[in-house]
Amino acid sequence: MTIGISIALILSSMLMILLVLLHKGKGGGLSDLFGGGFSSSFGGSSVVERNLDRLTIITGVVWFVCIIALGLLLKP
Repeated sequence: MTIGISIALILSSMLMILLVLLHKGKGGGLSDLFGGGFSSSFGGSSVVERNLDRLTIITGVVWFVCIIALGLLLKP
């Protein structure tokens, strides 16, 4: 059980990093440095931005649940 949750935590962490970098930057910063060219092609579509926000929130909740579950499982 612990291994499965650890794998889910690693995958959700990597996905969270990717999703945060894909967000449209509000000027200067890592999102413009790495994802600026890619996100500019989606800049006009508010549906894509809303779906990206939703996916980021869902991934964050999964990440948080994995952290709590691992903390409870590994508690002595």
